Amino acid sequence: MADSELPEQQADLSAVDLSGKTALVTGSTNGIGRAAALALGRLGATVLVHGRDRSAGQSAVAEIERTAGEARFLRADLADPAAVSRLAADTRDAVGTLDVLCNNAGGFFRDRGQTTLGVDRAFHVNHLAHFQLTAALLDAIPAGGRVVTTASVAHRLGALELDSLLDIAGLSPVRAYCRSKLANIQFASELARRLRRVDREVTSNAFHPGIIPDSDFGRALSGPVSGLFDLFSVAPVAETTADGAATLVYLAAAPAVADTTGSYFARRREIRPARPARDPETTRRLWEQTADILDIEEPLAPGAR
Repeated sequence: MADSELPEQQADLSAVDLSGKTALVTGSTNGIGRAAALALGRLGATVLVHGRDRSAGQSAVAEIERTAGEARFLRADLADPAAVSRLAADTRDAVGTLDVLCNNAGGFFRDRGQTTLGVDRAFHVNHLAHFQLTAALLDAIPAGGRVVTTASVAHRLGALELDSLLDIAGLSPVRAYCRSKLANIQFASELARRLRRVDREVTSNAFHPGIIPDSDFGRALSGPVSGLFDLFSVAPVAETTADGAATLVYLAAAPAVADTTGSYFARRREIRPARPARDPETTRRLWEQTADILDIEEPLAPGAR
């Protein structure tokens, strides 16, 4: 693979035409989100770039437009539920229907902090915000639509105590990140199950982008943190952001996975996540409790159509 190979080239999608399709990529002003947004733009999609930094967002929009693509920047702080609601409304105003939702934004927060909902920042930004955003946009996603959630191999070290999700005393930044990534996969799996139950032709998959050495989490892995060294033996290391974005673009656009749902990928191959991520009772309970924490109606609740 050439160093300069683009994500869509790595995913063998150069012949795919996304003209007329729309995509929202959260966290797309930098990193793998930006690389994925640029790739989707080059493939012809109208791309909604999201982030907190307006200058970086406009830069990404300009780069997409230089390749004859169409793009718009939407600003929102995902740690603010009101801002997430506005992001959903702005998305509807911008494109009407949304063919691809890439729940990509996230972070490894060295300052664990606590948000207005009483949870740590990683759990809020990485999981709660995307649950809220997806719930608000579900009826804007047409048949054939796709929801792609960026997870991580770090989920294998994650543990979710469902009876005490708001108890963050003693929760280290690494453990906070790991449990948020476990929640990402459980969310993607439960979303797929509920969409199937109501015969919605929308797919939901999660993926591990690879451990990018110069990312915050990649740097944490190189430190003296118990258990994290083992992740290198079970997860690919992505040398560049383009490497990391390739699987995101693949799941967002590849014809080969148009009907694949409820799965977890790494390097464009389906793999099995850790056992807790595959337990249907756990994923159901997390879904219900997430809606409770956000104080929103449970999306795709039993009996709903």
